[in-house]
Amino acid sequence: MARVPGDKSISHRAILLAAMARGRSRIERVLVAGVTQPMLDALPRLGATVHLEGETLTVESPGFRAWRAPEGPIDCRHSATTMRLLAGALAAAGVPAVLDGSPGLRRRPMRRVVAPLQAMGVPIQDTDGHAPLYLQARDPRRPLRGGRFSLPVASAQVKSAILLAGLAAADPVEVLEPGPSRDHTERMLRSLGVNLEGLGPGHVRMTPPKQDLPPLHLRVPGDISSAAFLIVAAVITPGSEVTIEHVGLNPTRTGLLDALRAMGARIEVELTGEEAGEPVGRIRVQHSPNLQGTTVEGDLVVRMIDEFPVFAVAAAYAQGVTVVRDATELRHKESDRIARLVEALQRLGVDAEERPDGFLVRGGAGVEGGRVHAHGDHRLAMALAVAGLNATGPVEVLGGEMYRESFPAFPQTLQALGARITEALR
Repeated sequence: MARVPGDKSISHRAILLAAMARGRSRIERVLVAGVTQPMLDALPRLGATVHLEGETLTVESPGFRAWRAPEGPIDCRHSATTMRLLAGALAAAGVPAVLDGSPGLRRRPMRRVVAPLQAMGVPIQDTDGHAPLYLQARDPRRPLRGGRFSLPVASAQVKSAILLAGLAAADPVEVLEPGPSRDHTERMLRSLGVNLEGLGPGHVRMTPPKQDLPPLHLRVPGDISSAAFLIVAAVITPGSEVTIEHVGLNPTRTGLLDALRAMGARIEVELTGEEAGEPVGRIRVQHSPNLQGTTVEGDLVVRMIDEFPVFAVAAAYAQGVTVVRDATELRHKESDRIARLVEALQRLGVDAEERPDGFLVRGGAGVEGGRVHAHGDHRLAMALAVAGLNATGPVEVLGGEMYRESFPAFPQTLQALGARITEALR
């Protein structure tokens, strides 16, 4: 039996919506880690009171319409989710602010969120398409513009920023994506009584509420993106059998399960309930010695966009060729996950090839030992650690401490399941 931390994406949205709501909100099993800390640190600077006891967060807020302007820039550190979602929330509040972050975050694209906000009438500017972002004050008596916004790339973060800004719009807001992205923001807004409807795959319409958002009360399900490392670890390690309880099973996030099953992985999923509109359940995984290569492309890519580093590890242990296409977005994560992932796999003796929009793995030979680098990317760090569980020699992950960004108990969790973790990961 294993436990994973609260879902990162849901935690981010719950923390922010608790501050946008008026009154006292309570969030249980919130993820407290490197990726969510910048959002937690930002709330008091906007006028909200935050109390954290263990994994339970209480937020008292006057509501976003009464937010105050923060003194000095808000440091989003490595978190693009914090920057993009805060941009939408601050746009709704109409207060001036500067959003900045680490050198790595400054390299990530921000024009994709700034452009639609500008079209809504938000006085916001980027810096050559990147951070820092600068928001000027806006008269709260003049609502933002609604309308339809077509995104060139499916992006839950950009969609969320538009919807959050749209809470202060005069007219309904529609977001149209080329494919369905994760819908946590929509589910959470609906749970707060916001009129939000799906008009088809990748198409959502929200009518701005006239009243303040009510307080938020929810328990965050376990993060399936964190569970992914335990799932693949069990799939590739002889004699393994792992059950993970209370995991989020939102269908926009379960693409990895579909891809692994297509490879022949022994995975059972049981739906056990619902939390704040999110389906939750348990996942049981067994060692799967007869994995076969597969192809991942199209909408499935969006449904497993954060899981490709550890999916590639499974591909290394599968017979035949695994191909990933339509995944150019991987180049714009915490690292260039196509280039850095392929480089690391090659160093571990895996026959892997970089493609412009993805990668190819010729599996079957397994993984050799070696020294690899996480390149400041928490998911790459954990995936490479998992690669070493059935390797012919030890795998050393330089910069492996990045796991603390999203899964602080990662080494201890694997150790409890019987794995030996090197000091390089600590």
